[in-house]
Amino acid sequence: MRLHTCLLTAILFTPMLAAQDADPGKVVFENRCARCHGSDGNGGERGPAIRAKLASRDNAQLAAMIRAGLPAQGMPPVAVNDAEMPPLLRFLRTLQPRDPRRETVRETLQTVDGKTLEGEVLNQGFDDLQLRTADQRVHLLRRVGARFREVTSSVDWPGYNGDAGGNRYTKLSQINKSNVARMAPKWTFSLPNTGRLQVTPVVVGGIMYVSAANECYALDAGTGRQVWHYRRALTPGMPGGTTNRGVAVMGDRVFLETDNAHLIAINRFTGELMWDVELADSRLNYFATSAPLAVGNLVIAGTGGGEHGARGFVAAYDQASGHEVWRFWTVPLPGEPRSETWQGKGIAHGGAPTWFTGTYDAELDTVYWPTGNPSAEYNGDDRAGDNLYSDCILALDAKTGKLKWHYQGTPHDLWDWDATETPVVIDASWQGRPRKLLLHANRNGFFYVFDRTDGKLLLAKAFVRNLTWASGVGADGRPVKLPNQEPSAAGTKVCPSQDGATNWFSPSFNPATGLYYVQTFEKCSVYTKSDPGAWQAGHEYLGGSQHRPPGEKPQRILKAIDIQNGKIAWELPQPGPAESWGGTLTTATGLVIFGEEGGALMAADATTGKPLWSFPTNQTWKASPMTYEFDGRQFIAIAAGSDIIAFGIDPAAR
Repeated sequence: MRLHTCLLTAILFTPMLAAQDADPGKVVFENRCARCHGSDGNGGERGPAIRAKLASRDNAQLAAMIRAGLPAQGMPPVAVNDAEMPPLLRFLRTLQPRDPRRETVRETLQTVDGKTLEGEVLNQGFDDLQLRTADQRVHLLRRVGARFREVTSSVDWPGYNGDAGGNRYTKLSQINKSNVARMAPKWTFSLPNTGRLQVTPVVVGGIMYVSAANECYALDAGTGRQVWHYRRALTPGMPGGTTNRGVAVMGDRVFLETDNAHLIAINRFTGELMWDVELADSRLNYFATSAPLAVGNLVIAGTGGGEHGARGFVAAYDQASGHEVWRFWTVPLPGEPRSETWQGKGIAHGGAPTWFTGTYDAELDTVYWPTGNPSAEYNGDDRAGDNLYSDCILALDAKTGKLKWHYQGTPHDLWDWDATETPVVIDASWQGRPRKLLLHANRNGFFYVFDRTDGKLLLAKAFVRNLTWASGVGADGRPVKLPNQEPSAAGTKVCPSQDGATNWFSPSFNPATGLYYVQTFEKCSVYTKSDPGAWQAGHEYLGGSQHRPPGEKPQRILKAIDIQNGKIAWELPQPGPAESWGGTLTTATGLVIFGEEGGALMAADATTGKPLWSFPTNQTWKASPMTYEFDGRQFIAIAAGSDIIAFGIDPAAR
């Protein structure tokens, strides 16, 4: 009798005990989510798989989505109370797929030179292995029988433009005119769930760092094998979308701007977050898209928001702590110096963003930072005057942020012609004597040469044929504007277009040829003026619109400019709709490498412009090439679509 009673009790109470022991988050999921999405999140009879999508949202975003649903995608709101939500979120995180490559595996390895390495295997293949030792250093290894050979880069590309001066010129000589025709892809790496990448890869100590919005990958620069991946959820509604153009690296840190205008430091060996600072409040229309600039013990960054009325600034932060050291505002407050260049209420939301990466001269300890357009960009009624410091190159003391000099290419801009094109630092002969120069091809259609020590304008000359808004630049450095070129209610055709004669895609200068290489647009826009209305958080602040003239046949042309006189030494027109944004790289071996309009990476003779090689990626370019030397081999890498592709030449073909 006692045995039967115990058995009955066990039978009766087993379901109750199981229910008490069950994960409460799993219970909520199975009762309210599993019918649609499957009990394992891999999809059910009424809904799609969700496992791979969970990582794209943080907990707050997931909770909001669950409660609001996604009506446009057929997902109704789910009733989950405050007590049920935390365990549900914890359970959802257990459904996220784990990357088996990230499982901790420890190895003790012998190198060919007799050393012993012990550490965590980060990734590996038949021929290569990536190992992190107890000192947190990453060792890039190649198999030699049962042992390993350690490899690294001998020539790095440590910042967005390689050299901090912004000139994409390399002295690497392995790839030259005689063998470039044999250049081919050596590895590729795809960034999942990304669109057309705008990043320039950075290589330091054999590790390549590439970024998309709110994420960064560390790769073995010789194979493209992943070392680590940092990611945070995207911020909904950011005007910059999914754009990110790269990182800065200094010491043991990688610096990355996030979509919501934060600057973060990541350990470059582990991918762990070291600090996070807010550049500006994203609720006031700030966002960030471009690579910071590492200078000495500082990291310098700017933000976007010119089309949204955000007040621009350049700011410098201590690399170790993230503490702000200085800040230069690009729109003065009323009553401050240069506020007289803003007549009207437009100064309250002036714009002049600083979204693109600046350059640096270590000898002069000067940062050259380009600024963007004023807000309400197509309607200047509420901002009479030059609107400083919009559309400028700023020369700032690197340690203090104090302004040394400035030059404004387009005073009282009405056409969205940011000066956010790379200011290139070079030392070259000018009129028979050595001089410290700054080169700048501006979106407004003029090519400038400055003495960068004091900002003296040495040369200003148009570099495109379609330029209708000004007849030239006067002796005072100001453009000589032509009549009837302002936006109007009926629409006004103006050249160059809103995209500019060029834009942020990278130029380069070759000291051997004396030529500056830049991709250009020959096209125009019809600008329409309207009332911008009142500024609002979360909304654009434009004052009009623009569109392509009917029947126009725009053109994309690579141009080589003689910096001594501004003349076009040669040009290479490219078939297509003039919609690609690929930049240039030039080499000591007489090559210029660029993304051409048809989607191919191309190499041309830097002296004549004759095409020598091309590889069809079949992508619309949004990035510029770079180069580095790894394990004795020169690579040229570029972002094409959602892929990073590294090109090289086999040793036998050199």
